[in-house]
Amino acid sequence: MYWILGLLVLLLVWIAFAYNQFVQLRNNRSQSFSDVDVQMKLRYDLIPNLVEVVKGYATHEKGTFEKIAELRSAAMRAGTLAERATAEIALSGALSGIFALAENYPDLKANQNFLSLQQELSDIENKIAAARRFFNNTTKEYNTSIQSFPNLLFAGIFGFHHEEFFDLGDDRSQAEQPVSIKL
Repeated sequence: MYWILGLLVLLLVWIAFAYNQFVQLRNNRSQSFSDVDVQMKLRYDLIPNLVEVVKGYATHEKGTFEKIAELRSAAMRAGTLAERATAEIALSGALSGIFALAENYPDLKANQNFLSLQQELSDIENKIAAARRFFNNTTKEYNTSIQSFPNLLFAGIFGFHHEEFFDLGDDRSQAEQPVSIKL
């Protein structure tokens, strides 16, 4: 009789430990996504400054600037991880277009504000890539924990389910490249 009671107590202790581990891993994942979000916010704040500097030199490129503004807004509004990844890929492509556009304007390429913004954006892009990698790593740890035996027996009961990675889809190699700076 005591050994049954002992096993029951041991099972309850293990369940409590597993639950606390799930909570910790879920919170780590949430925090790591917040880190990605902070870096993207810095990028979103930098884009209008970059566009303004380039506008002064390339006034007839209005379509490019409007596209970047639309893509920035779409990225900021994106709800799901998949929507955000898609919007981020499009925005990265448009930003690369601004730097390609700068090739046609030697005065712009020499402008100190433009060079500074370009360098800052490159730095932010690298930080976003690092934050995405960290987010995906915490997501992997979380998913592995809830899918491993014997944790999987209780994870679903407690409401812990598989979470999505910050997947960049087919354009992964393009999106993982930092914004290039060509002088």
